[in-house]
Amino acid sequence: MTGFVDETEIVVSSGKGGNGSVSFRREKYVPRGGPDGGDGGNGGSVVFKVKENLKTLARLKSTRVYRAGNGRNGEGRRKHGRNGEDVIIPVPPGTVLREKESGKVIKDLGLDGEWTFIEGGHGGKGNWHYRSSVRQAPRYAQEGEPGQERELMIEMNIIADIGFVGFPNAGKSSLLAALTNAHPKIADYPFTTKIPNLGVVDLGFTDCILADIPGIIEGASHGAGLGFRFLKHISRTKGLAFIIDIEDEDPATTYQTLQDELKQYNEDLTEKPHIVVASKADLDETGEKYESFRTRLGAERLVSVSSYTSFGLDALKQEFIRVIREK
Repeated sequence: MTGFVDETEIVVSSGKGGNGSVSFRREKYVPRGGPDGGDGGNGGSVVFKVKENLKTLARLKSTRVYRAGNGRNGEGRRKHGRNGEDVIIPVPPGTVLREKESGKVIKDLGLDGEWTFIEGGHGGKGNWHYRSSVRQAPRYAQEGEPGQERELMIEMNIIADIGFVGFPNAGKSSLLAALTNAHPKIADYPFTTKIPNLGVVDLGFTDCILADIPGIIEGASHGAGLGFRFLKHISRTKGLAFIIDIEDEDPATTYQTLQDELKQYNEDLTEKPHIVVASKADLDETGEKYESFRTRLGAERLVSVSSYTSFGLDALKQEFIRVIREK
C-alpha cells in the first residue's frame, strides 16, 4: 500500500498582519511635516486547491506543517507594507477537511476549484490615519492582527461514476482492466487489490469513471479485512456494480452478504442505482449457474460477463449508462 494515502493530519496557519508605521515627514523645507506612517501588509491566507491530477494525500503526509507568509510592516512616506504570500495546499478531488479533535466536517471540497480556509491577519494602520486638528503629531500606530493556527484531519474519498463491490478474487480487477486502460494488480489469490484503482471507459456520449474498491469480506463494516478502510470510497460513486464470481458456491447469498455489509456501514449505500455482474462466465460453460443465479435474484438487473473472452462487456456498458442516468 506504499504511496497511497487517504487520511492524514496537518497543521496550517495564516500569516500575521504587519504593524502600521509611526513616522513623520523629514524634508528640508517642510517644517513639522506631520505624520506619514504607512499601513502594514496583510498576512497570507491558507488556501486549499483541488487538482484533478492528484490521486492521493501522500504529499500532505510528507509535509505536515503549512504556514502562510507574514505581512511586512508599513514605512514612512505612507508606504504600504508588502502582503504575505498565501500558502496554497493542493488536494485531490473528494477531499474532506475535519477538525482534528472533534472530527466535525469543516468543508467537503468535492470538485470545487479553490477555497480559502483561513484569511491572514489584517495589517495595522499607520499613524497617518490618526492625525486630526487637535492631534497633529500622533506617536502611535495600529499593530497587525495575529494569524490563526488550526490542526486538521484530511480525508480523501474517491469520486467515480461506478464503484465495483465484491469479495476478494471476484474478478473486479480483471474486469476493470478489460474495460479500461487501467493496469491493476491481478493474481489468483485474495486481496491482490490493496488500494482503490480507477479507470475510464468510453460509453460513446460520455466517459465513465470506474473505481475498483478493495475486496470486502463478511464483517467488513465492523473492521474485518480491508473493506472497512475503503467502504467510505463507495459513498462518492453515482452507482454500484456488485461483482459476483459465478463459481461461488451460492452467488445469491454472496450478493446478499455484500448488501448487508453496505447497509450496516451506511444504509444510504443500498439506495444507490446498481447492477449485479456475474463474472467469469467462461467457466460456466452450460450457463446453468447463471440461470440459477438469475432466478434467485428475481427483479435485480443481472449481466453475465467474462473478462477473459470479453463476453458481455458491451451489454455491461449499456447497464452503466442506465445506472448513471438513474442517478
